[in-house]
Amino acid sequence: MTSTPETGAPRAELRFSYPADDALHITLGGAWTLKGGLPSTADVEEQIATHAKIRQIRFDARDIGDWDTALLTFLTRIIKQGKEHGIAVVHDGLPEGVHKLLDLAAAVPPKEDTGRHGEQPAFLTRVGEFAITKWRAGPEMLQFVGEVILSFGRLLRGRAQFRRSDLVLIVEDVGPQSLPIVSLISFLFGLIVAYMGAVQLAQFGAQIFIADLVSIGMVREMGALMTGIIMAGRTGASFAAQLGTMQVNEEIDALRTLSIPPMDFLVLPRMLALILIMPLLTLYSDIVGILAGMFVAVTTFDIGAFEYYHQTVRALDLRHIAVGISKGTVYGILIAIAGCLRGMQCGRSASAVGEATTSAVVTSILFIVIAASLMTIIYQHLGI
Repeated sequence: MTSTPETGAPRAELRFSYPADDALHITLGGAWTLKGGLPSTADVEEQIATHAKIRQIRFDARDIGDWDTALLTFLTRIIKQGKEHGIAVVHDGLPEGVHKLLDLAAAVPPKEDTGRHGEQPAFLTRVGEFAITKWRAGPEMLQFVGEVILSFGRLLRGRAQFRRSDLVLIVEDVGPQSLPIVSLISFLFGLIVAYMGAVQLAQFGAQIFIADLVSIGMVREMGALMTGIIMAGRTGASFAAQLGTMQVNEEIDALRTLSIPPMDFLVLPRMLALILIMPLLTLYSDIVGILAGMFVAVTTFDIGAFEYYHQTVRALDLRHIAVGISKGTVYGILIAIAGCLRGMQCGRSASAVGEATTSAVVTSILFIVIAASLMTIIYQHLGI
């Protein structure tokens, strides 16, 4: 709070005059403090509305006593009214401290997205905004995919800037450390498929065909699909969280400052790791699922292990294995794209990292389901 030597009684008086120089003069006096209350600005608004020739608003604060933010609040309202009517507000007659504070407030305008929000938009408005957001996300994704392709082009020319040690660490995290969860899920899913098929096949005395059902189902579809979903929840979310945290810490901006392409240094190793590991994890998941089916056949339906093995070999061929590996590879690419894309799009807050992680998992699973459906239809039409 700033004060003059003689503050006087807490009062606030306004005197308006309208001379021929098309300026509205406002004389301020008394003690302008919060406990003394604020006079209304309605009189100023009335003067402005009544006299259309007003072009300036001037102040005379020689009689003012103590003042604090109450004076600044009043003056801010006057300045706002002047701007709305295109009237210049001159600060020359105000105390020096008030003059500086008003200039400082004008130099840093308030943000539009802060403070209390208004009423929630209507339902159709929210639907339209959601549709527009998703429509704009398409070009961003295509741009990201294009940058990934360019990064792979630099890799083939030997110009990609990334550390081989990072690739080794990411491969270790994506591959060997994923084996426990992949083993558990694949084994349980193999049990489920075997039991579901055996109940129906037992009605016809064809329990031996459990081997066909489990082996073809796991190798062509379920092994790659379950591995993809597991990796979407584990690795895709990890990629988004890592890159999102780097966005928050401005590490990605630092790489750009050093002329190191983030696509090469951060995205490319993660893409390569999943492309290399997903086919191997898919094969591993197929084997575990087939062994789970053998466990059910041997322990529950009195089928010999050799018979089950022989029937599995007869049912499978390289065509089925190639289909499963191709699907697993495509799923790996989609998981890497979704995880890295959401991480690179992350905002600058902790909540934005959480949103990016969630979005990466949802996007990855959506991509996997769409790709699985399209590839199954294509392979069926091609007779593969």
